[in-house]
Amino acid sequence: MINPRIEIIAGDITQCPVDAIVNAANERLSDGSGVNGAIQRAAGPQLLAECQSLGGCATGQAAATKAYNLPAKYVYHAVGPVWQGGSANEDALLASCYRACYALADQHGLASIAFPAISTGIYGFPPARAARIAATQTRAYLEAGGALHRILFIAFGGEAKAVLVDAFTEIFDAT
Repeated sequence: MINPRIEIIAGDITQCPVDAIVNAANERLSDGSGVNGAIQRAAGPQLLAECQSLGGCATGQAAATKAYNLPAKYVYHAVGPVWQGGSANEDALLASCYRACYALADQHGLASIAFPAISTGIYGFPPARAARIAATQTRAYLEAGGALHRILFIAFGGEAKAVLVDAFTEIFDAT
């Protein structure tokens, strides 16, 4: 068993009724394609306006905004790394994204959060490698006493879900 506080589902992250939805954002916090575009469209134009007022976000970090028309309180804009073959600190930067989101969730006193597969779309991060990083950071967060009661990982399709399940099973079953 992975952990009763973790759910891995195939679905649409913009439909998740959680306290915070994580956006796979770019450094400019501008609209884009993939998860970012879907979240921007579903939230409405106020989200983009608030993002533009923040002045960007560094790779490996996350910034919080209101969620506007989404079924959440916040959107956490996590800027994952562009895959460059694994020699440009990509693993550490992706891990930092998860830590930054967990820190924001605890700072805001949240009970639930939904993550996409950060950096695995147009940024090209290998999905299985990214899933192991997500699982490792989630396990570390929970072992450190993280307060979130419900942590969702939303996969875009069954194959992506299977990759997440495999990685979380591997990391959480390790002694």
